[in-house]
Amino acid sequence: MELHLDSISKPTENGKEDEFEKSFKEMISTLPKGNGWSVSEDLCQYQGFWLHPSFLRGVVSAQQRFQAQSTDIILCSVPKAGTTWLKSLTFSTITRTSYDDSTTPLLSTVPHDIVPFMELHHAQFYTNRDRGIPLLSTHIPYSSLPRSVTDSGCKIVYICRDPKDSFVSMYHFISRNVTTTEAQPLGLDEAFELFCEGQSFYGPYWDHVLGYWKASLEHPGKILFLKYEEMSDDTVLHVKKLAEFIGHPFSFEEQQNGVPEKIVKRCSFEKLSNLEVNKNGVYGKPSTGFVENKTFFRKGKVGDWKDCLTPEMAARLDQITTQKLSGSGLSLRSARLHRCSSSFPHDFDASEHGTSSFPVDARGILGNC
Repeated sequence: MELHLDSISKPTENGKEDEFEKSFKEMISTLPKGNGWSVSEDLCQYQGFWLHPSFLRGVVSAQQRFQAQSTDIILCSVPKAGTTWLKSLTFSTITRTSYDDSTTPLLSTVPHDIVPFMELHHAQFYTNRDRGIPLLSTHIPYSSLPRSVTDSGCKIVYICRDPKDSFVSMYHFISRNVTTTEAQPLGLDEAFELFCEGQSFYGPYWDHVLGYWKASLEHPGKILFLKYEEMSDDTVLHVKKLAEFIGHPFSFEEQQNGVPEKIVKRCSFEKLSNLEVNKNGVYGKPSTGFVENKTFFRKGKVGDWKDCLTPEMAARLDQITTQKLSGSGLSLRSARLHRCSSSFPHDFDASEHGTSSFPVDARGILGNC
């Protein structure tokens, strides 16, 4: 079902949010519904992708209201692909003359408050602009991005990863955070079937990745396409590539002084996961709830799917990936499955052990960022 935004009343700055909410509720009542992975609300299929209602509300609002500028840098990703890491690296790169290891806001602020999500906090983005930090992030599929983003001269940086690791990361997060008596964690086999069928947060996974991949081929000067595994293999090289693309290249002197290496170390899993704010702080807002910051850090390991998936499950996902990506020129199967990238930061996933004090509803869904 193709939805046209003209059918939804646009929110205004004059306090008419009630009208938007009424129109939005009417709209989602007509959308196909899917299994919410034990979350309190079903996923909704919107413009070909499955979204949680609280995120969908933000997507529709951003489509109607967000106005990109040519200086903006939008960090995009499929869920569980290294979003937190990309935010940390990009922020540290563009602010390297303003902050060092002892003054960086990363010491006291979770990366998602430094680089806000479009579908959660797009109004907050204007505050960042005022501070000279033109960074915003999103999981919105390329085909559903606000028109001003695709039509403007702003830069887009996209990161994806092996879908086997993405699935395992998502499954661990949901399982960990289902703590209410009303809901039970979804079984691995059932979650796997849903993922294979494309019914996951911002899924189908392959359609999400292909949207940005094809756009990057058509607009190589606008979209930089990154792979988690390749960044893990040589993070410094990719930070230099990232800096060049977003218009903040490292000078010869900076490279001689090891500035790229310092940024990579500052944003490493070991550094960020051990900061007090990331061990004990919380992230979120009242409308979508809160999650513990520590749930955004897990192992930082490529090929971790081997500890969760059977060989048959892995083979099936590989087969689906091969079929979906056939003819695109894109490959997502990691080449170094037995290598643990100790210098590679978090994969923006929940911690594998322990339980969260927050149940999965609109709150728990934040952890899929």
